[in-house]
Amino acid sequence: MPTGQQEQPAVGAELPCQRTHSVSPAEHAEPAEAIPVAVSGAEFSLIPRPGAVLRALPRWVVARRVSQRFRNIASDVFALVLAVLDVWLVIPEDAPGYSLWLSGAAVAAMVLRRHVPFVAVLVTVPGFLTGWSQLAAMLALGTLAKRRGWNWQLVVGSVLVFLCYFIRWPLDEFAALTWREHVLHVIWGVIVAGMPVAIGLLITARRELSRRIRELATSREREKALYAETVRAAERTKLAREMHDVVSHQVTLIAMQAGALQVAAPDESSRTAATTIRELSTQTLEELRNLVGVLRSGDAAESGQPGLDELGDLVRNFRSESVPVALDVTAEPSTLPRPVSHAVYRTVQEALTNVRKHASGARASVRVTAQRDTLVVEVRNGRANDRPPALPSGGHGLIGLRERAGLLGGTFSAGPTAEGGFRVSATYPLAG
Repeated sequence: MPTGQQEQPAVGAELPCQRTHSVSPAEHAEPAEAIPVAVSGAEFSLIPRPGAVLRALPRWVVARRVSQRFRNIASDVFALVLAVLDVWLVIPEDAPGYSLWLSGAAVAAMVLRRHVPFVAVLVTVPGFLTGWSQLAAMLALGTLAKRRGWNWQLVVGSVLVFLCYFIRWPLDEFAALTWREHVLHVIWGVIVAGMPVAIGLLITARRELSRRIRELATSREREKALYAETVRAAERTKLAREMHDVVSHQVTLIAMQAGALQVAAPDESSRTAATTIRELSTQTLEELRNLVGVLRSGDAAESGQPGLDELGDLVRNFRSESVPVALDVTAEPSTLPRPVSHAVYRTVQEALTNVRKHASGARASVRVTAQRDTLVVEVRNGRANDRPPALPSGGHGLIGLRERAGLLGGTFSAGPTAEGGFRVSATYPLAG
């Protein structure tokens, strides 16, 4: 008993009507099938989605489009609805029972196509050959091409789908067709079987291209980081060499001259001053040696730098009749992060150096207080008693302290006081 594919009055007239219209939905169905597996916005996309479409969607749809499970369910529902409409819209009233059951089985195979695509293609073949499940077979074949790529299963599935379109059922009507109709069926059979394969392979190629582009971008970022590190290492080595050749040499000469003055000094005060100069020069050379080692190795650790535990020695070196300094520390050095401890030391060192250069004879006070989650360091000095001599200055001391505090997530302030003195204050976070 003939099915709906052979019940038109003229056999040749059915091709442009039924077969053409049955192919057209598939042309729209396969790209719609590709929507759930599209690359998300954070990944590379060859064809970006229009932003206006996403803005027009409800918020819950946009929120769930990133869920793989939601996209899989939406894909199955969409394919199932298309397959049901493809059968329901063309089925005749006097269709044989076996063709209805086989078409229904082909439609139900849409829920299997993501898990076992080759089995889904095999289930849709009888319904396509004797019934009207053409779109179900094309969707299953496209999923097979997308999931498996080129292999024997795809070749077998493509041949079966082509034969289902080329062969007319029942076979006696297929034998009665003219050679022109056979040629036309061959052309449309190649399109019906080839289009889902091409779309599936295109989606696979786009995925592979996106993956390779992401890997290339990651490799380029890694290469840029390595190149930047090489440049920084070369600059550090150059800076370390210049510091060793220039600064260390000059400080060594100062220490040698201080040692000679210590031996030849006519009175005790001169020998004490020479001893202080020599000790400071030796300490400077030691710190400079540590800094040069850090620059050469590229190690950013602060283990070799002075910290809060050495603040007492620093204040004693500055304390004199010309600069009386009072120290008040209520923080435990062992509980502080090493970068914060080193920053406190450098802040006090720079502030006391400025006091000696610009406010000679003024009293100074250093206060370091640990609060709940911050450490506050404050250096104050009063009004200068006399005009100090002009001393060389780099002009970047306070700027460097501000930058250091900013890098550690703290704050820095410096400015004159109402009494005519100067105040330097910095806060450093202890948490995190």
